[in-house]
Amino acid sequence: MGTPAYAQPGDPALGTSESASVGRELAAFWWLWLITGVIWLVAAFVVLQFDAASIKTIGIITGCMFAFAGVQQLTLAAFGGPMRWLGMIFGVFFLIAAVVCFINPEETFAGLADTLGFLFLLVGLWWTIDAFLAKAVNPLWWLGLISGILMLVLAFWTSGQFFMEKAYTLLVLAGVWALMKGIGDIVRAFQVRSLR
Repeated sequence: MGTPAYAQPGDPALGTSESASVGRELAAFWWLWLITGVIWLVAAFVVLQFDAASIKTIGIITGCMFAFAGVQQLTLAAFGGPMRWLGMIFGVFFLIAAVVCFINPEETFAGLADTLGFLFLLVGLWWTIDAFLAKAVNPLWWLGLISGILMLVLAFWTSGQFFMEKAYTLLVLAGVWALMKGIGDIVRAFQVRSLR
């Protein structure tokens, strides 16, 4: 019997040699996760250093973070898998958010501060979904789940704050978001590298 047409890499329907081949191909790109993790960490430290940053700078940095997250999601979705369409949808949403940030960073900052709870809700949902999708291949999937749950709690907490408090919260939590994303990508890089 041949391989079913609906089988995805890593499915039991595939032979172990095909799964190993896909794993080796993916492991060849482990350094991409390492580079993106380091970039996220640098972004986190830059964002967290701003104590009196201009609104325009914060809007541009937020746009860069959304653009980078969108490209990263689309790249990961290109590798395939049963839920790759979900990664593509979130990647497109992140890129749309980046374009809006770059067009008018001042208004973007005010809008982000006003809708901060909703944005954190979206990020928390994605991190939680991503953790469950990675459960089969990532022994540290629970870190993503904890991050997603914390972001969801933060979403509801932020919704009840005043604008100025939301503005400072946006700055700090954008840095924390980048920090968590960077650490997660670096851990994932070494996990993928071990597939070799």
